[in-house]
Amino acid sequence: MLRTNRDRVVKWSVQGKVHHPTGGGYRITHEGIPMVLPATGGISYNVHIGDLAFGWAGDHVEPGVSIRNEDKNENAALTTFACIGNKAKIISGDAKGKLGYVTGTHGGIEHTMIHFDECILEDLCIDDKIIIQAYGQGLQLLDYLDIKVMNIDPDLFEQLEIAECDGKIHVPVVAIVPPYLMGSGIGAASSYTGDYDIMTADVDEIKRLHLDKLKFGDFVLLQDCDNTYGRGYLKGAVSIGVVVHSDCVKMGHGPGITTIMTCKKSLIDPIIDHNANITHYMKKLSRS
Repeated sequence: MLRTNRDRVVKWSVQGKVHHPTGGGYRITHEGIPMVLPATGGISYNVHIGDLAFGWAGDHVEPGVSIRNEDKNENAALTTFACIGNKAKIISGDAKGKLGYVTGTHGGIEHTMIHFDECILEDLCIDDKIIIQAYGQGLQLLDYLDIKVMNIDPDLFEQLEIAECDGKIHVPVVAIVPPYLMGSGIGAASSYTGDYDIMTADVDEIKRLHLDKLKFGDFVLLQDCDNTYGRGYLKGAVSIGVVVHSDCVKMGHGPGITTIMTCKKSLIDPIIDHNANITHYMKKLSRS
């Protein structure tokens, strides 16, 4: 097992409430067609972590439950310190006391997404409060300090079946994404919050790379993508991320990726594993 500083990582509280969907006007597709579609926010009753991220009659659809804190500074803390795999607890309303886990954060709309079992969704309401045990920011790999870890719960991280060989780590991923496909969100000042999108207007290229099979919660490797101090291109850099929202109709957009690891050097290699999804590892964690 990789040596980490998990015993020194602070676990604390962040909180938000189920955020009502906003907007409702036309969205212009990359082919210039105006469409009215469900998009971000609210409770997605039939879109779950583990489902295909493609094919929905929607745009930037967020699986499960989307929460936000209406205080801008408090929401910045929520989206920065809530990490994938963190425990989330409903603390108001008919579903009070029920548990779920964080599945990612979405920049622009500044949402944090949470998975709850389907039976719990029926009892949730807009504005119900949810508290998260934020745990993960500050996690380090003690033998690979050039690799930055972010946005992932240490308990989940330890389930990823990462191997070590020849001074590198080998990480299970579903697919490899070339840098020329990374779009909306690139150039952001920080990768410790939000996401950035795989552009999908070139359908033939997406199919050639088998990216059209991506699911919510899949782990992917981003080639030549440096997420150390923001998001940009750097030859030889490697990042690992998780699919957090659906494909999109807008130009420059597509499935969103929240970063969990990045390195300016080529110290991360992929292991192609079609089970490399949050759902797989969270099930393992619940049995351990």
